[in-house]
Amino acid sequence: MKTWKSLLIPLYSLFLFSNVSMEACSRFTYTAPEKTVVVGRSMDWMEDIKTDLWAFPAGMERKGSKASNGVKWTSKYGSVIASGYNLGSTDGINTQGLDANLLYLATADYGSPSPGQQSLDVLNWAQYVLDNYATVEEAVQEFGKQNFHMQASPLPDGSYPGVHLSLTDSSGDNAIFEYIAGKLVVFRGKQYTVMTNEPTYEKQLALNDYWQGLKGCFLPGTTEPSDRFVRASFYLDQAPITTEEKQSIAIAFSIIRNVSQPIMKNSSGRPNQSPTIWCSVADIKRKIYYFSPTNRPNIFWVDQSKLNLKKGSPAKKLPLAEGQVYAGEVSSHFVVATPF
Repeated sequence: MKTWKSLLIPLYSLFLFSNVSMEACSRFTYTAPEKTVVVGRSMDWMEDIKTDLWAFPAGMERKGSKASNGVKWTSKYGSVIASGYNLGSTDGINTQGLDANLLYLATADYGSPSPGQQSLDVLNWAQYVLDNYATVEEAVQEFGKQNFHMQASPLPDGSYPGVHLSLTDSSGDNAIFEYIAGKLVVFRGKQYTVMTNEPTYEKQLALNDYWQGLKGCFLPGTTEPSDRFVRASFYLDQAPITTEEKQSIAIAFSIIRNVSQPIMKNSSGRPNQSPTIWCSVADIKRKIYYFSPTNRPNIFWVDQSKLNLKKGSPAKKLPLAEGQVYAGEVSSHFVVATPF
């Protein structure tokens, strides 16, 4: 702890004044009695990522990358997800109540593959987990075996995504997966409720420890990931504890909005200081996925119980990429579509 404390002020200053550009996302887990588990998440990006919502059934044949040695699997579970560029799943919840959030991490380093090792594209990481695991425990035990190599394919702008992954299950258990210096690092436990972007998770915890010591006398106010981490942690700690469905969803949206970024013009000095383009809130207990694009006036939601996600059912899409506007429960608006 002494070593962490000695690094806190220099580290905070580095991220406050650095000109390193970062995309921004935030996520947190809110829990209450009676198995109330709600996950809030913001997607912050420098441009529209053409998000659609998808309903994927169990029994889908998958391949983890375009490479000839891409890992192959058949999905065990259905899921409702938000896509990015129609290249991968960025966020979603499966039929077992496992929630996955893929967030930007510029310093991610996936290392080099071992001879003959199969590959999994990082843009397929969240979907692989949703397809194969029912709980955080399963994911930590099985994915932690590192049976294949993570690889990054280019985005439409030619950049290669660095990401880390968060998971939450119906018990309120959480896990954060990061690849640091070529090695998988996992933080697993109900205490790991908040994640943003840079720095790595261990350093985020150290920074948050410093601010927690001030007991909310004041909070850091920039849009940097480390500041959003602190604010989300504080708001979560101060949130009322309720088992009432509508109130718990409202609390989650209130927190995620307060660590989101407004729609604003690009800054020439910080070209990747990105606005929030959408927020999601997943009610794990009821398996309802709430979605709020920031350029539309409405929140809408998907109730998994109203979709057929069993093996043999077709994949369906809720089109959003062309600016469609929805309100209320929208499962009836999904249309059969060829998966990306």
